[in-house]
Amino acid sequence: MVEEKTDDMLLEAREFDVAFLVVGDPFGDLVVRAKKLEVEVKVIYNASVMNAVGVCGLQLYRYGETVSLPFFTETWRPDSFYEKIQRNRGLGLHTLCLLDIRVKEPSLESLCRGKKQYEPPSFMTIGVAIDQLLEVEQLRGESAYNEDTLCVGFARLGSENQKVVAGSMKQLRTVDFGQPLHCLTIVGKTHPVEEEMLDFYRS
Repeated sequence: MVEEKTDDMLLEAREFDVAFLVVGDPFGDLVVRAKKLEVEVKVIYNASVMNAVGVCGLQLYRYGETVSLPFFTETWRPDSFYEKIQRNRGLGLHTLCLLDIRVKEPSLESLCRGKKQYEPPSFMTIGVAIDQLLEVEQLRGESAYNEDTLCVGFARLGSENQKVVAGSMKQLRTVDFGQPLHCLTIVGKTHPVEEEMLDFYRS
């Protein structure tokens, strides 16, 4: 949607006030293009998952680099996130894993036919994320983490029915987190206060 309508939106913004609501941070290409067209950009910051994960008691300044986990396919199984998790854990830092969201993705068949037809929306669950993480660990065998590694699973952060559960990867695989959106933190070294807070969320 954004990619398809960006030009129209920017053209309108040269003459009118235009609002663009987005989950996450709208920086990058859109802002660069707006500034090149001399369109004034004003950002009103939204609540962010980067702050909301603090609900579990893990201190935000003890997080390392955030990683994104994409859905694996039969022919595409990227694992570039592995080194980042390994580096974070080597430093004793927590790792926030953002899980893949597929909305308005064209199907392979429709691309081949030149006709736009979209796959139904899909949202990665914590169970799928953990399966993929463990698959990569098994292939790499460098002991960055294992099924006993402590993690925190989050669902629908900031909503009335948010769910937060702490446990090993093995334990979290079996938890029903319900509707999306989900994300996962792989826990690094913990402070005693962090440990106390995590106890409230253990499964």
